[in-house]
Amino acid sequence: MAISILLILILTTITSTNYLTLAHESSPLQDFCVADFKSPVRVNGFTCLDPKQVKADHFHFRGLHIPGNTSNPMGSFINRPTVFEIPGLNTLGISTVRVDYAPRGVVPPHRHPRAAEVLTVLEGTVLAGFVTSDPENKLISKVLHKGDVFAFPFGLIHFQHNVGENDAVTIAFLSSQNPGVIAIANAVFGSDPSIDVDVLAKAFQVDHAIVDKLQAPYKL
Repeated sequence: MAISILLILILTTITSTNYLTLAHESSPLQDFCVADFKSPVRVNGFTCLDPKQVKADHFHFRGLHIPGNTSNPMGSFINRPTVFEIPGLNTLGISTVRVDYAPRGVVPPHRHPRAAEVLTVLEGTVLAGFVTSDPENKLISKVLHKGDVFAFPFGLIHFQHNVGENDAVTIAFLSSQNPGVIAIANAVFGSDPSIDVDVLAKAFQVDHAIVDKLQAPYKL
């Protein structure tokens, strides 16, 4: 009886260990892998630059402290240095982004196909939220103040909105060297070539004329 219990415990431990092992990315095989943009080899990421050619500048980006120009229809400016601006990010699975908001400025609903995100408010008051997947489609949101942190789960649609009377600034960290961004409105109404009007009219349960109006700005 004791032996049977011991075997069960061993098998449970092995199963749990295997599960945890599979749940994490592989450990790096070297100190770093600075992206070699000139290499003709294409992998999931970039091949490594010869370590003898690596410099401190490969890990450096200047200017994230500079406010962006928010005089645009969204009232926001996004400064998003990825592996293309910081080649040393290659294989590290991280990147950062600064967003400046005019009063009432927004970062419209979007998703990152390759990353989760942690947002920190540096200045102002920002409403942040995300929507869960089908079938619930539950909105989870909160008004954030200076020093507050909010997490956006991997791949889910999320947004930010400056709900204060003054300018706002946030900085975020993402779990990918190149997280990508899919702005929902741009993707749906601004694809090239355009998605068939009948498809969108049925999907949004609106008249064709409304779809035409929404697609019009992207066709200029």
